Amino acid sequence: MFPSASVQAISKDLKTAIIIDDFGGGNGGVKEFLEGDIPITAAVMPFTEYSVNHAKLAHQNGFEVIIHLPMQPKKGKRSWLGPKPITSDLSPAEVKQRVMEAIDSVPYAKGLNNHMGSLVVEDEEIVRAIVEVAKKKDLFIVDSGTSPKTKFPEIAQELGVPILKSDIFLDDISNVPYVSNQMMKLANITERKGNAVAIGHVGVKGKACYLGIVNSLDEYKKRHIEIVPVSTLLSDTNPDNFFEINKK
Repeated sequence: MFPSASVQAISKDLKTAIIIDDFGGGNGGVKEFLEGDIPITAAVMPFTEYSVNHAKLAHQNGFEVIIHLPMQPKKGKRSWLGPKPITSDLSPAEVKQRVMEAIDSVPYAKGLNNHMGSLVVEDEEIVRAIVEVAKKKDLFIVDSGTSPKTKFPEIAQELGVPILKSDIFLDDISNVPYVSNQMMKLANITERKGNAVAIGHVGVKGKACYLGIVNSLDEYKKRHIEIVPVSTLLSDTNPDNFFEINKK
């Protein structure tokens, strides 16, 4: 017996986006992701040795590019942020200047997400400066979900900037079985919400992340979940879904 038309329609509409952070830096998983056929979104760190190279390669191979903007966390080493991060001691004008420079550092970027940032995403003045630049440059924003007190949703909605937020990190533990298990959690979230966003990484976690995703693809096909560039979700997302983040 064939499934009903309504079931087919529901299945067809299930979409999830997988953002892979930290391009521009470590090499682990870069080749696998950028020469593979999983339609990831490549989040590229600005101001690094390979920022331009990785952004261009991703674009040439048909992958969506966003800026992985480094932002100050509440805990962690300053060195983890790389050059020219967004920090709490910057004025709004300085924040805007750094965001503009980051945009210039990552060609083909359609949006941005935050690298770390649990401290500054709670700072309304800093977040407003970032969102104002995003609006000016016609970029969307993905909040990586590093703080439940983030100011991004309210300010982005106020200024009319498209915004999404990550639902799950795929590789908090860097091994293939863990990533595959997180992919199943992502599938469940997608079936509940209709769409979802996940974040993984290249570098130290890169190859495990790639293999864990690959191992899950057959299950995604069975469950009729399509992996899409993150911008595809912007027109599909119910704004109420944004605030379901981190309730898992």
